[in-house]
Amino acid sequence: MRRAGAVILSARLASHVALEAHSSGEIVTHFRGHSVGLGKFSARTADRAQELRAGLPLSPRAATMDKELHLLIRRLAAHGLTEYRLGRPRNGEDLVVIEPQVSDYWPRIITIRDTDVLVLSRFAYLRRRGSEMVLESPRARALFKICNPKIAAALAVLSTPQQIRQLRRQDTIPEIELLALLVDCEILFKLKTDRDSGLRRTEGDNNLVLWDFHDLLFHARSTEGRHANPLGGVYPYARTISAPPAVRPSWPGKKIPLCKFSALQPETMSPFARLLRQRHSTRNFDDQRPITLGELSRFLDGTAPILSELTTKLEFGEDSPSNTYAHRPYPSAGACYELELYLAVDKCEGLARGFYHYEAREHALVPIEVRSNQFEAVLMRAAFAMGVPAAPQILITIAARFARISWKYSAIAYELILKDVGVLMQTFYLMATDMGLGGCAIGIVNIDLFAKMTGIELHIEGPVGQFAIGRGIKLETPPPSL
Repeated sequence: MRRAGAVILSARLASHVALEAHSSGEIVTHFRGHSVGLGKFSARTADRAQELRAGLPLSPRAATMDKELHLLIRRLAAHGLTEYRLGRPRNGEDLVVIEPQVSDYWPRIITIRDTDVLVLSRFAYLRRRGSEMVLESPRARALFKICNPKIAAALAVLSTPQQIRQLRRQDTIPEIELLALLVDCEILFKLKTDRDSGLRRTEGDNNLVLWDFHDLLFHARSTEGRHANPLGGVYPYARTISAPPAVRPSWPGKKIPLCKFSALQPETMSPFARLLRQRHSTRNFDDQRPITLGELSRFLDGTAPILSELTTKLEFGEDSPSNTYAHRPYPSAGACYELELYLAVDKCEGLARGFYHYEAREHALVPIEVRSNQFEAVLMRAAFAMGVPAAPQILITIAARFARISWKYSAIAYELILKDVGVLMQTFYLMATDMGLGGCAIGIVNIDLFAKMTGIELHIEGPVGQFAIGRGIKLETPPPSL
């Protein structure tokens, strides 16, 4: 690509964000009906902050940025309110616009040497978004809006390993700064040699080898923590089409009534049938009478302990590898039992407030040290997801050891994990109901926050569901089953 001046990396406010400077020196940001105070700054910084609408240079080639202004930009970035422009100031051309997908993303132009060999990640993809083209990956902490179509064509060359020295001899090489930003986001990665043919094994660790593209994309984009798209019950099409009917219209044909064969009266119902009818979601808990450690122990012992273990050889011949199965009370795809339980305990009589892992083999809890702000965040996010002001007494995060199931299954691994989560949640509901406790399944969980709390990379072990449990507030009229 022909060069037309120096390339500069700049930070600028996202289009939906506004800044307001008060006479006290306080700078407040407004976005989507929310306001966040960023702290007190000098009048000079408040004036320069208005330049963030167009962009302020971050490139090492630019003059050293004022420390106070840099602090303001970092605080904006921490809330996910900035985007970054890589372009040429001389002609005002944007090459790419970088949109953070996590709140603490900060662009880094890492060192790229002539001897480095780069190739596109197998998780990277280019797609149309409205009238734009965006380059992204479920592993990346930011996506790249491609402003110059020649860049997309130039990046296609990197579908095969390319040495930087050889790329420099071509007119179509993308800017080195862009390549460095893409390596930092794991959209590109470095190889030891351009003759490396084992790209799947070369990119990341053995756990990443087991992921198919569509599964990792589904995991990263279907929950919170690794994308900036609207999420949850926002009714995106409420003004476009009417709500689908609650009950499907009947098929034509003569109906065969079944009620005379199975009509159940409360006095004739089996205990299990009664339990199914009584099951419902409980979102408010009685914090004056919290769940006890004994009740928690019985709940976990009834739903999730390892009951038996069996090791067998696969039917691949005499040198077949073996696999061990650890059976639990609920069914699991292929008996893989890939799900793990992590407990954020807010209130439990007999158990200290904190974060725990449930050791299913020993039926024991192991405390995990986490930062207090992360612990509070996971509880408050759960309360927000349930639409209530107070945190649940105990929040169970269901995490998956992804390799456990993808070692066996191809193309359907993540689908099977989500089915297992549904089975386990129903098991939780029935056990809680049987014990006279309240429970509520939660569909949104932050995969990035969990990774920070546990120190486990999101492709190795990550959350796939949550369940709140505690002693529910007694209601005169039982709520409908939800």
